[in-house]
Amino acid sequence: QALLAESGGGLVQAGGSLRLSCAPAARPFGDFTVGWFRQAPGEEREFVAAITWSGDTLYNDDSGKGRFTISRSNTKKEVYLQMNNLKPEDTAVYSCARSMYKTVSQSSDDYNYWGRGTQVTVSS
Repeated sequence: QALLAESGGGLVQAGGSLRLSCAPAARPFGDFTVGWFRQAPGEEREFVAAITWSGDTLYNDDSGKGRFTISRSNTKKEVYLQMNNLKPEDTAVYSCARSMYKTVSQSSDDYNYWGRGTQVTVSS
């Protein structure tokens, strides 16, 4: 059973935008950090961005910094990943995860609740 639920993925042309959303399915965010990760076929899972309850953020410089923006609505209990100027190399399954901690981290070992992921495909 997925503990978080992602939505918003799809097929987009290079240069386009997508906004991913993450909401609790079986476990609340509480005031813990939430992060986005992605995994392309044949590749290892890669950290994308994370955000604390108060809004502190951390981005992976190699996977979208300057093009991706993470945000959260504590009232709506959702976390978002706005992705602009998408490139074919951004194609991957994007998953959100809730951290065990309240500080930002890019290690997947620090995250214990995961969603099943949403597919993002960027065509050239």
